[in-house]
Amino acid sequence: MATTHKSHSHDTPDALDTDDRKHLHDETYAFPKQRKEPLNDASHVRNAIARFDQVKDVTDAEREEAFHNIKAAAKKYGVEMTETSWKQLGSTPHTTNSHKRAS
Repeated sequence: MATTHKSHSHDTPDALDTDDRKHLHDETYAFPKQRKEPLNDASHVRNAIARFDQVKDVTDAEREEAFHNIKAAAKKYGVEMTETSWKQLGSTPHTTNSHKRAS
C-alpha cells in the first residue's frame, strides 16, 4: 500500500500548506477578514498567541475580535491562556525578525 507524502513549507506535522488554508472557513482564523493565524488545532492556537503582536494592518477592533476567537479556540483545544485582554499580547512586535537584519 502506497502512502502519499504531502510536502509542507514547515517541518512540523501539523503545518498547513496553501491548499489546506484555502479549504479553511474564514471563521477558523483569529483574524477572519485577513485570513491570518489559523486556529484549527492546539498547536496553531499557541502559534496565534505567540504571533499576535506581529500581525500588521489590523484595527484595535479586529484585534479584539481575534483575541475573542483565540480564547474560544484555546478553550476548545485545551490550551491554557492567562491573558484577559488582547492588549496583554500587544499590537507591535516585541522581538525583531531574525530574517531582516540590518546591513
